[in-house]
Amino acid sequence: MAWTRVFYQLFPNKRRWEEVLFPNKRRWEEARSWLQRLHAQGEAIANAAQIQSDVMERTLLLQGWMAAQAIPGAGPLRSLADVEFRVFSQWGEDGIIDWLASRVAVPNYRFIEFGVESFTEANCRFLMQNQNWKGLIFDGSENYMAGLRNHRMFWMYDLTAKAAFVTAENINELIVDAGFGGPLGILSIDIDGNDYWVWNAINVVDPAIVICEYNPILGDQHAVTVPYDPQFHRFKGHHSGLYFGASIAALKYLAEQKGYTFVGTNSNGINAFFVRHDLAGPVLSQLQDIRAFCSRHRDSRNENGELSFVGGGARFDLIRDCPVIDVKTGTTHLLGELGEPYSMDWKREID
Repeated sequence: MAWTRVFYQLFPNKRRWEEVLFPNKRRWEEARSWLQRLHAQGEAIANAAQIQSDVMERTLLLQGWMAAQAIPGAGPLRSLADVEFRVFSQWGEDGIIDWLASRVAVPNYRFIEFGVESFTEANCRFLMQNQNWKGLIFDGSENYMAGLRNHRMFWMYDLTAKAAFVTAENINELIVDAGFGGPLGILSIDIDGNDYWVWNAINVVDPAIVICEYNPILGDQHAVTVPYDPQFHRFKGHHSGLYFGASIAALKYLAEQKGYTFVGTNSNGINAFFVRHDLAGPVLSQLQDIRAFCSRHRDSRNENGELSFVGGGARFDLIRDCPVIDVKTGTTHLLGELGEPYSMDWKREID
């Protein structure tokens, strides 16, 4: 045990320090025996916890597989929300991704995802574990990536984990250096800030499906994004944490420029899904409504960093004086100067 190794280093004469600490030999043996039993019990508890964790993960995967099998194979859906289910994703992205991947003629079973933290909660993890996709992930924390590399998932699947703070300047080099350039099944972008600018910069991969986080607080009427700053941090931009990313209109505009068709969002108003124009037909034919959902999140923070639970249109008011760039014109405005941010459909749902 660790503490005994320390004592041996401090007191090379084992008999001497045993006599000092435990002059009664019998009590020393009793103490050592008790510590050995305690150590064994700790190992047993750790093993039991690992077994329980394994069982829970297998149960989640089985339930996810069953949910995927239960989705009707034919007949139009009302929207992507009809195929949502959650295994490892934050909301219902697991179901949407599984459904899209089964209908889009992807060139390979490879994905790139960044902004994953420890990969415990991620868009593409279910796809990797359920269908054995190969993946490349990035996160700015070396601790997260090191922890993942020590997880059994790392040897069970073909996963490359790199610690890197992704910017528009370095993303292409990061992808190429990892050996993931060229055709790609899925690209997933979620970095709470420069999402628009990073997607715009990527030119070394040709993904069949793109998933990109949008900021629903910015509304659905104006194609705007936060100004580019390679060091952008969501809570440094504004204490509320609501000033980040791009509007859904901005991502739709960028998608068109890059040759992608918008096919919908998850129902919580977080991630938007796009399919390359030439591959989108089988998806579009199965959707009655191609829509972007607004959100009802109340994850705003006060100036002390505490949740303030601001909801509805009041969330927009918190950041109305923050600058945004109109991606169609390149001009900078204060968010509140652009006029009504929400369509009538969104206003009805938000208010």
